[in-house]
Amino acid sequence: MTPSDALQLDVLELDAADEHPGATGAVGTLSEQIVARVRDALFAGRLRAGDRLGTEKDLAARFDVSRIVARDALKRLEAAGVVEIKVGKGGGARIARGNPQLFADALAVQLNLIGVGVADILDAQRAIETMIAELAAVHATAEDFEAIEGLLAQSEAALDDFGRFTRLSLAFHLALADAAHNDVLRVQLISLQHVAWPQRNSTLTRDVAEHILALHRELYVLVKARDGDGARDLMSRHLRQIKARRISEDRDNNQPVCC
Repeated sequence: MTPSDALQLDVLELDAADEHPGATGAVGTLSEQIVARVRDALFAGRLRAGDRLGTEKDLAARFDVSRIVARDALKRLEAAGVVEIKVGKGGGARIARGNPQLFADALAVQLNLIGVGVADILDAQRAIETMIAELAAVHATAEDFEAIEGLLAQSEAALDDFGRFTRLSLAFHLALADAAHNDVLRVQLISLQHVAWPQRNSTLTRDVAEHILALHRELYVLVKARDGDGARDLMSRHLRQIKARRISEDRDNNQPVCC
């Protein structure tokens, strides 16, 4: 073990010597206490992506617990995306590199499981996407503009292919999120779209697709003109329309509406 590796375990050892109530105020099991200390060290900046925690044997020795307890703690940390575990020579656990998609997927699953309603999802999406539109007008690069222009051209060619048009509309909204250059907003949008965005929109018509494409083009013009206020206001109106249409069609036909 290198000196730097030992230092990371020392960080946890120092925490382990203190009384720790746990994140929820309860002491919890021994493995839960180890998980809590790793999380605390991570949030306090004492652990960073790539830092080595060691093997289950290392953790067991540092915390004076059995290897079964250490193994359970590592499994919990791995399942939460906090650590990556390598098996074999030189293996063990290291603090994971950031994975925004993992966060987006986990949030989407939890939103679905607790049964968040369509209206709440779309209200949250409007809050996120209006800020995305405003920031895109400030931060978008030439490469971002090129990507958005390509999606608009593909959407025009797909006006009669409703499945493809729906997917391209999703891609347009995500391209604006990319142009905003704010990972927090982007992963939240992905999570909400997992829950609310239809894979196939059976109610889409050519007229509706043309209206959506025209609005997307107008949004792009505002973003490219660096008109953050205008882009924000238009996105807000766009999402209000989507919400009204979605709720109306859910009530009448239980069918999703997008874009």
